[in-house]
Amino acid sequence: MADLIEKFLQDFKSQGIPKPESDGDETVLPSAGELFVFYKKCMVQCAALSTGPPLLELANLFQKFLKEYANRLLTANLPKTTSGLASILKDSDVKFNAEEKRLTCCILITAEYCQETTEQLQNKLKEKIDADLCEKINFGAENDVFHGVISNSIQLLVQDLENACEPALIAMTKVHWQSIETVGDQSGYITAIGTHLKQAIPVIRDALHSSRKYFTQFCIRFVNSFIPRFISYIYKCKPISTIGAEQLLLDTHSLKTVLLDLTSLGSQIQRKPPSSFTKIVAKGMSKAEMILKVVMSPHDPAAGFVENYIKLLNDPDTANFQKLLEMKGLKRNEQHSMLEIFRSRIPVGSGSANTGDSNTGTSEQESSRIKRLEKLIKKQIL
Repeated sequence: MADLIEKFLQDFKSQGIPKPESDGDETVLPSAGELFVFYKKCMVQCAALSTGPPLLELANLFQKFLKEYANRLLTANLPKTTSGLASILKDSDVKFNAEEKRLTCCILITAEYCQETTEQLQNKLKEKIDADLCEKINFGAENDVFHGVISNSIQLLVQDLENACEPALIAMTKVHWQSIETVGDQSGYITAIGTHLKQAIPVIRDALHSSRKYFTQFCIRFVNSFIPRFISYIYKCKPISTIGAEQLLLDTHSLKTVLLDLTSLGSQIQRKPPSSFTKIVAKGMSKAEMILKVVMSPHDPAAGFVENYIKLLNDPDTANFQKLLEMKGLKRNEQHSMLEIFRSRIPVGSGSANTGDSNTGTSEQESSRIKRLEKLIKKQIL
């Protein structure tokens, strides 16, 4: 078995990942199939001689080399992991080419195959071994190792795609949002993000065509990570004028449209994304839109502004409220009085308290502005 692992390593170095002969072919490393064929042969030969302790010892040997295979063939060959996967995941400069993306997907699919076949192997051993030893056959730890390879592979793909979008997010913060005088087409940084997504997603989707659930999981993990990062960059767009906020809201809506279509980007077959994915995108991007709608609303009267913030965002975090005040470009003394009102309102809870007639005009002004912007957004999409 040790010799077999060494042979697999040499084969991988010389041959790399298999090229699918047709669209329906899986890209599982051939060595995975060879390993389990060898395991089956050993199990049959051993069971013919003994179904007692020797078969249990053989099962222990299987477990040892399953971990060897997972660590030395799969994890060790994930792209750019020479200094360890943990350090790679922290490396903001990780950028994979198409071949490295395919390699990561191939390793993911191979780990999935190994996980499923390990379960079958465990069941076969339980069938053959003596009844009093049956409970000692447990490949749960090995299954966990393969699951870890799958999870790490997905995380690397997510990290890579986030890093590709990072320069566009930085560019967003460098726009002079206070100087924007008219709302136009979507900004260049949104186009850049869309371009990165349209380049990367088809490669990953095609490579994971036989593991649709893991492609979906990749998309879910990406939006779960990317949307909070996008929101953190929105807070860095300061100071921002009302017109600037309207432009940023238009951009946010454009990005939301792209993200909702993420699973089908560049595909001729338009599949409806899972509802779990759609909900994550809708909820996350709705928060981004609410932040900008609050920024667009007048800050006078202060009590009305605070109430509006609590109603739209329901966020008790004082730090986030202060970031929003900085986006509006309020002076320190104005921020201080706003924060005092905010702190006094938060313990009350819901923000449902009536702010009186003084806030009616504010709400109407904001509503009118939002309606105009929504019409503009529809025109841009059409």
